[in-house]
Amino acid sequence: MTRKYYLASFVLISASVVITAILYPHLQAQVPTHWNIHGQADGYSAKWTLLVLFPSMMLGTMGLMAALPWLSPRHFEVESFRSTYLYIMVVLVAFFVYVQATILCASLTDHVNINKAIIGGVCLMIALLGNVLGKVQRNFYVGVRTPWTIADERVWNATHRLAAKTFVIGGLTGLAFALVAGWSWLSFVAILAAALVPVIYSLVYYKQLERRGELM
Repeated sequence: MTRKYYLASFVLISASVVITAILYPHLQAQVPTHWNIHGQADGYSAKWTLLVLFPSMMLGTMGLMAALPWLSPRHFEVESFRSTYLYIMVVLVAFFVYVQATILCASLTDHVNINKAIIGGVCLMIALLGNVLGKVQRNFYVGVRTPWTIADERVWNATHRLAAKTFVIGGLTGLAFALVAGWSWLSFVAILAAALVPVIYSLVYYKQLERRGELM
């Protein structure tokens, strides 16, 4: 059952390599890889990095997430939510593919609003991750890992139920701001709020349990 997630990741990586190889002869020797807040390219890399570096990062992400479960200590294993864990891997790989595709487009045409494209992609990734956060069990690798969620399973579960909502709402709100209004700074605010609210909640809920003497 879990093979389909690895297969999906390999298909995404392979597609990105094939498309990059096809477009490779049309790229300049140096391609833009960094932009300032105004969307102007201010950093360049050799074009081979698109063909080698990005796919290597994607494969590295797959390898890391394949190895981490083996390293998990007892009572913090990812087996109980393995499919969700691998879904997160696919989302991360897909985001890298999206970034690579965006850089390719920006290298071939001047009609790409890079800031809007990247920020919109980040917001969409946040929303997709939020869609499954409620299924993530206590572990050391993915999720809202604060001292208070790691310390108590009830805090972890309650925090992730909340985070699932804030990530989806914050991600979609940020995406709307980026694509419809073009207000990138509001997208950052939406993402920041989506991440900070669960963190603060985990502390508040933990302290409530502590005051009531209900901590294990």
